[in-house]
Amino acid sequence: MQIILVSRAGKVPKTLDLTNSRLRWRVCGIGAAVVLALASIGAGIALAVASPRDRALAEIDSLHQQVKMQDKQLGDLRDDAHRQLDALAIKLGQLQAQATRINALGERLVQVGKLDSNEFNFDQPPPVGGVEVTDGSSAYALPQTLDSGISQLATQFETQQAQLSAMQSLLLNARIDSNLKPTGMPADGYISSYFGVRADPFDGLAARHTGLDIAVPYGSTVRTVAEGMVTYAGVRSGYGNVVEIDHGNGYMTRYAHNSKLLVHPGQHVRVGDEIAEAGSSGRSTGSHVHFEVWYNGRVVNPLAYVKNHR
Repeated sequence: MQIILVSRAGKVPKTLDLTNSRLRWRVCGIGAAVVLALASIGAGIALAVASPRDRALAEIDSLHQQVKMQDKQLGDLRDDAHRQLDALAIKLGQLQAQATRINALGERLVQVGKLDSNEFNFDQPPPVGGVEVTDGSSAYALPQTLDSGISQLATQFETQQAQLSAMQSLLLNARIDSNLKPTGMPADGYISSYFGVRADPFDGLAARHTGLDIAVPYGSTVRTVAEGMVTYAGVRSGYGNVVEIDHGNGYMTRYAHNSKLLVHPGQHVRVGDEIAEAGSSGRSTGSHVHFEVWYNGRVVNPLAYVKNHR
Protein backbone atom coordinates (compact mmCIF):
# COMPACT_ATOMS: atom_id res chain seq x y z
CA MET A 1 0.00 0.00 0.00
CA GLN A 2 1.15 3.54 -0.74
CA ILE A 3 -0.08 6.81 0.76
CA ILE A 4 0.17 9.94 -1.47
CA LEU A 5 0.19 13.31 0.31
CA VAL A 6 -0.94 16.22 -1.92
CA SER A 7 -0.25 19.80 -0.81
CA ARG A 8 -2.70 22.62 -1.54
CA ALA A 9 0.11 24.94 -2.44
CA GLY A 10 0.78 22.97 -5.56
CA LYS A 11 3.95 21.42 -4.35
CA VAL A 12 5.11 18.04 -5.52
CA PRO A 13 3.05 15.25 -3.84
CA LYS A 14 4.83 13.01 -1.35
CA THR A 15 4.45 9.28 -1.51
CA LEU A 16 4.63 7.01 1.56
CA ASP A 17 5.35 3.42 0.72
CA LEU A 18 4.07 1.21 3.57
CA THR A 19 5.94 -1.73 2.17
CA ASN A 20 9.07 -0.10 3.52
CA SER A 21 9.83 -1.68 6.89
CA ARG A 22 11.50 1.40 8.32
CA LEU A 23 8.49 3.52 7.51
CA ARG A 24 6.13 0.99 9.09
CA TRP A 25 8.13 0.94 12.36
CA ARG A 26 8.12 4.74 12.43
CA VAL A 27 4.37 4.92 11.93
CA CYS A 28 3.80 2.24 14.65
CA GLY A 29 6.04 4.12 17.12
CA ILE A 30 4.18 7.37 16.47
CA GLY A 31 0.85 5.59 16.99
CA ALA A 32 2.02 3.95 20.17
CA ALA A 33 3.25 7.28 21.52
CA VAL A 34 -0.10 8.87 20.73
CA VAL A 35 -1.94 6.01 22.52
CA LEU A 36 0.31 6.27 25.61
CA ALA A 37 -0.15 10.02 25.73
CA LEU A 38 -3.91 9.69 25.55
CA ALA A 39 -3.84 6.96 28.26
CA SER A 40 -1.72 9.14 30.53
CA ILE A 41 -4.04 12.07 30.08
CA GLY A 42 -7.05 9.88 30.88
CA ALA A 43 -5.41 8.41 33.98
CA GLY A 44 -4.46 11.88 35.21
CA ILE A 45 -8.01 13.12 34.72
CA ALA A 46 -9.38 10.04 36.54
CA LEU A 47 -6.97 10.48 39.46
CA ALA A 48 -7.80 14.18 39.67
CA VAL A 49 -11.50 13.36 39.86
CA ALA A 50 -11.18 10.43 42.34
CA SER A 51 -8.43 11.82 44.67
CA PRO A 52 -10.59 13.97 47.03
CA ARG A 53 -12.99 11.11 47.69
CA ASP A 54 -10.19 8.65 48.38
CA ARG A 55 -8.49 11.09 50.76
CA ALA A 56 -11.77 11.63 52.58
CA LEU A 57 -12.27 7.88 52.93
CA ALA A 58 -8.71 7.46 54.17
CA GLU A 59 -9.19 10.21 56.76
CA ILE A 60 -12.47 8.66 57.93
CA ASP A 61 -10.77 5.30 58.31
CA SER A 62 -7.96 6.92 60.30
CA LEU A 63 -10.49 8.62 62.59
CA HIS A 64 -12.21 5.27 63.16
CA GLN A 65 -8.88 3.75 64.15
CA GLN A 66 -8.18 6.62 66.57
CA VAL A 67 -11.64 6.28 68.13
CA LYS A 68 -11.12 2.55 68.60
CA MET A 69 -7.74 3.18 70.23
CA GLN A 70 -9.20 5.82 72.54
CA ASP A 71 -12.06 3.50 73.47
CA LYS A 72 -9.54 0.82 74.35
CA GLN A 73 -7.51 3.30 76.44
CA LEU A 74 -10.67 4.46 78.23
CA GLY A 75 -11.61 0.86 78.89
CA ASP A 76 -8.16 0.17 80.33
CA LEU A 77 -8.38 3.28 82.54
CA ARG A 78 -11.86 2.26 83.71
CA ASP A 79 -10.68 -1.25 84.58
CA ASP A 80 -7.64 0.15 86.38
CA ALA A 81 -9.84 2.59 88.34
CA HIS A 82 -12.14 -0.28 89.34
CA ARG A 83 -9.16 -2.33 90.50
CA GLN A 84 -7.86 0.60 92.54
CA LEU A 85 -11.27 1.16 94.11
CA ASP A 86 -11.51 -2.54 94.96
CA ALA A 87 -8.05 -2.37 96.55
CA LEU A 88 -9.06 0.73 98.54
CA ALA A 89 -12.23 -1.00 99.70
CA ILE A 90 -10.21 -4.02 100.86
CA LYS A 91 -7.74 -1.76 102.67
CA LEU A 92 -10.60 0.14 104.27
CA GLY A 93 -12.05 -3.13 105.54
CA GLN A 94 -8.67 -4.08 107.02
CA LEU A 95 -8.37 -0.70 108.75
CA GLN A 96 -11.88 -1.02 110.14
CA ALA A 97 -10.99 -4.46 111.53
CA GLN A 98 -7.85 -2.97 113.08
CA ALA A 99 -9.93 -0.18 114.61
CA THR A 100 -12.25 -2.79 116.12
CA ARG A 101 -9.27 -4.57 117.71
CA ILE A 102 -7.97 -1.25 119.08
CA ASN A 103 -11.40 -0.55 120.56
CA ALA A 104 -11.43 -3.95 122.25
CA LEU A 105 -7.92 -3.35 123.61
CA GLY A 106 -8.91 0.08 124.89
CA GLU A 107 -11.96 -1.33 126.67
CA ARG A 108 -9.82 -4.01 128.34
CA LEU A 109 -7.30 -1.37 129.42
CA VAL A 110 -10.13 0.67 130.92
CA GLN A 111 -11.23 -2.38 132.91
CA VAL A 112 -7.70 -3.37 133.97
CA GLY A 113 -6.73 0.19 134.85
CA LYS A 114 -10.04 0.72 136.70
CA LEU A 115 -10.59 3.97 134.80
CA ASP A 116 -13.84 5.85 134.30
CA SER A 117 -15.73 3.99 131.56
CA ASN A 118 -17.81 7.10 130.83
CA GLU A 119 -14.68 9.13 130.16
CA PHE A 120 -13.11 6.43 127.98
CA ASN A 121 -16.11 5.25 125.96
CA PHE A 122 -14.74 3.84 122.70
CA ASP A 123 -18.22 3.48 121.22
CA GLN A 124 -18.84 7.23 121.09
CA PRO A 125 -16.77 9.87 119.24
CA PRO A 126 -15.53 12.84 121.28
CA PRO A 127 -17.33 16.19 120.81
CA VAL A 128 -15.61 18.40 118.25
CA GLY A 129 -16.34 21.76 116.61
CA GLY A 130 -14.85 24.85 115.06
CA VAL A 131 -15.17 27.19 112.11
CA GLU A 132 -14.63 25.60 108.72
CA VAL A 133 -12.26 27.59 106.49
CA THR A 134 -12.13 26.77 102.78
CA ASP A 135 -10.33 28.38 99.85
CA GLY A 136 -13.18 27.82 97.42
CA SER A 137 -11.27 25.34 95.30
CA SER A 138 -12.80 22.01 94.43
CA ALA A 139 -10.96 18.76 95.16
CA TYR A 140 -11.24 15.34 93.61
CA ALA A 141 -14.28 13.56 95.02
CA LEU A 142 -14.16 9.89 95.97
CA PRO A 143 -17.22 7.66 95.55
CA GLN A 144 -19.72 8.49 98.27
CA THR A 145 -19.59 5.11 100.03
CA LEU A 146 -15.80 4.95 100.06
CA ASP A 147 -15.42 8.61 101.08
CA SER A 148 -17.91 8.17 103.94
CA GLY A 149 -16.11 5.04 105.18
CA ILE A 150 -12.70 6.73 105.11
CA SER A 151 -14.04 9.82 106.89
CA GLN A 152 -15.62 7.72 109.63
CA LEU A 153 -12.45 5.68 110.01
CA ALA A 154 -10.29 8.81 110.25
CA THR A 155 -12.58 10.23 112.94
CA GLN A 156 -12.51 6.93 114.80
CA PHE A 157 -8.70 6.79 114.72
CA GLU A 158 -8.48 10.37 116.02
CA THR A 159 -10.85 9.43 118.83
CA GLN A 160 -8.84 6.35 119.72
CA GLN A 161 -5.56 8.26 119.63
CA ALA A 162 -6.87 10.91 122.01
CA GLN A 163 -8.39 8.36 124.38
CA LEU A 164 -5.41 6.02 124.35
CA SER A 165 -3.00 8.93 124.91
CA ALA A 166 -4.97 10.08 127.92
CA MET A 167 -5.22 6.48 129.14
CA GLN A 168 -1.47 6.04 128.73
CA SER A 169 -0.82 9.10 130.87
CA LEU A 170 -3.20 7.90 133.58
CA LEU A 171 -1.80 4.36 133.57
CA LEU A 172 1.76 5.72 133.61
CA ASN A 173 0.92 7.91 136.58
CA ALA A 174 -0.78 4.97 138.25
CA ARG A 175 2.26 2.80 137.61
CA ILE A 176 4.58 5.45 139.03
CA ASP A 177 2.38 5.77 142.09
CA SER A 178 2.31 1.98 142.43
CA ASN A 179 6.09 1.73 142.23
CA LEU A 180 6.46 4.37 144.94
CA LYS A 181 4.05 2.64 147.31
CA PRO A 182 5.42 -0.18 149.52
CA THR A 183 4.00 -3.47 148.26
CA GLY A 184 4.88 -7.08 149.02
CA MET A 185 7.40 -8.86 151.27
CA PRO A 186 11.02 -7.69 151.49
CA ALA A 187 12.26 -11.28 151.88
CA ASP A 188 11.09 -14.85 151.28
CA GLY A 189 10.08 -16.11 154.71
CA TYR A 190 7.23 -16.19 157.20
CA ILE A 191 6.05 -13.56 159.66
CA SER A 192 7.30 -14.52 163.09
CA SER A 193 6.10 -11.41 164.93
CA TYR A 194 3.41 -8.87 164.08
CA PHE A 195 2.98 -5.13 164.53
CA GLY A 196 1.62 -3.89 167.84
CA VAL A 197 1.91 -4.71 171.54
CA ARG A 198 3.71 -7.97 172.36
CA ALA A 199 5.80 -9.55 175.07
CA ASP A 200 9.40 -8.42 174.78
CA PRO A 201 11.52 -11.46 173.76
CA PHE A 202 14.31 -10.48 176.21
CA ASP A 203 12.52 -9.44 179.44
CA GLY A 204 8.93 -10.62 178.83
CA LEU A 205 7.45 -7.20 179.54
CA ALA A 206 4.76 -5.70 177.32
CA ALA A 207 6.32 -3.68 174.55
CA ARG A 208 5.15 -2.03 171.34
CA HIS A 209 6.55 -3.69 168.23
CA THR A 210 6.83 -1.10 165.42
CA GLY A 211 7.13 -3.49 162.48
CA LEU A 212 6.95 -7.04 161.22
CA ASP A 213 9.60 -9.70 161.84
CA ILE A 214 10.11 -12.01 158.87
CA ALA A 215 12.04 -15.17 159.71
CA VAL A 216 14.56 -16.08 156.99
CA PRO A 217 17.85 -18.04 156.83
CA TYR A 218 21.05 -16.14 157.57
CA GLY A 219 22.36 -14.35 154.47
CA SER A 220 19.03 -14.37 152.64
CA THR A 221 18.46 -11.57 150.12
CA VAL A 222 16.57 -8.50 151.33
CA ARG A 223 14.84 -6.51 148.56
CA THR A 224 13.23 -3.10 148.49
CA VAL A 225 9.45 -3.13 148.21
CA ALA A 226 9.18 0.24 146.42
CA GLU A 227 11.25 2.62 144.33
CA GLY A 228 13.07 5.39 146.16
CA MET A 229 16.30 6.90 147.49
CA VAL A 230 18.47 5.38 150.20
CA THR A 231 18.63 7.93 152.99
CA TYR A 232 20.48 5.83 155.56
CA ALA A 233 22.63 2.70 155.49
CA GLY A 234 24.46 1.95 158.73
CA VAL A 235 24.09 0.94 162.37
CA ARG A 236 21.27 2.13 164.63
CA SER A 237 20.86 1.27 168.29
CA GLY A 238 18.71 -1.82 168.66
CA TYR A 239 18.27 -2.21 164.89
CA GLY A 240 21.81 -3.32 164.08
CA ASN A 241 22.67 -2.92 160.39
CA VAL A 242 19.74 -1.00 158.93
CA VAL A 243 18.70 0.45 155.55
CA GLU A 244 16.18 3.28 155.28
CA ILE A 245 14.61 4.29 151.96
CA ASP A 246 12.57 7.43 151.25
CA HIS A 247 10.01 6.84 148.48
CA GLY A 248 9.19 10.51 147.94
CA ASN A 249 5.42 10.27 148.40
CA GLY A 250 5.23 10.34 152.18
CA TYR A 251 6.40 6.73 152.56
CA MET A 252 9.62 5.53 154.17
CA THR A 253 10.61 1.89 154.72
CA ARG A 254 13.17 0.44 157.15
CA TYR A 255 14.95 -2.93 156.90
CA ALA A 256 16.85 -3.91 160.09
CA HIS A 257 19.02 -6.64 161.71
CA ASN A 258 20.94 -7.28 158.46
CA SER A 259 24.24 -9.09 158.34
CA LYS A 260 25.51 -7.10 155.35
CA LEU A 261 24.47 -3.86 153.62
CA LEU A 262 24.60 -3.67 149.80
CA VAL A 263 23.59 -0.03 149.25
CA HIS A 264 24.79 3.38 150.34
CA PRO A 265 23.07 6.71 151.15
CA GLY A 266 22.05 8.67 148.07
CA GLN A 267 21.66 5.57 145.93
CA HIS A 268 18.52 5.27 143.80
CA VAL A 269 16.84 1.86 144.05
CA ARG A 270 13.97 0.30 142.13
CA VAL A 271 11.36 -2.24 143.12
CA GLY A 272 12.99 -5.59 143.87
CA ASP A 273 16.60 -4.35 144.05
CA GLU A 274 18.85 -6.20 146.51
CA ILE A 275 19.73 -3.88 149.37
CA ALA A 276 21.06 -6.19 152.12
CA GLU A 277 21.60 -9.71 153.38
CA ALA A 278 19.53 -10.90 156.32
CA GLY A 279 21.14 -11.55 159.69
CA SER A 280 20.74 -11.06 163.43
CA SER A 281 22.61 -7.84 164.17
CA GLY A 282 21.39 -5.49 166.90
CA ARG A 283 18.79 -6.53 169.45
CA SER A 284 17.76 -9.84 167.89
CA THR A 285 17.27 -13.46 168.92
CA GLY A 286 17.89 -14.97 165.48
CA SER A 287 18.16 -14.38 161.80
CA HIS A 288 15.24 -12.36 160.49
CA VAL A 289 14.26 -9.09 158.75
CA HIS A 290 12.63 -6.38 160.80
CA PHE A 291 10.44 -4.41 158.36
CA GLU A 292 8.84 -1.04 159.14
CA VAL A 293 6.63 1.28 157.06
CA TRP A 294 6.38 4.99 157.86
CA TYR A 295 3.81 7.33 156.32
CA ASN A 296 3.98 11.09 156.74
CA GLY A 297 6.35 10.72 159.68
CA ARG A 298 4.32 8.10 161.56
CA VAL A 299 4.95 4.37 161.79
CA VAL A 300 2.04 2.27 160.45
CA ASN A 301 1.16 -1.41 160.40
CA PRO A 302 3.06 -3.02 157.44
CA LEU A 303 0.71 -6.01 157.25
CA ALA A 304 -1.63 -4.48 154.69
CA TYR A 305 1.35 -3.54 152.49
CA VAL A 306 3.07 -6.93 152.54
CA LYS A 307 -0.20 -8.69 151.67
CA ASN A 308 -0.81 -6.39 148.71
CA HIS A 309 0.36 -7.20 145.17
CA ARG A 310 1.19 -5.13 142.10
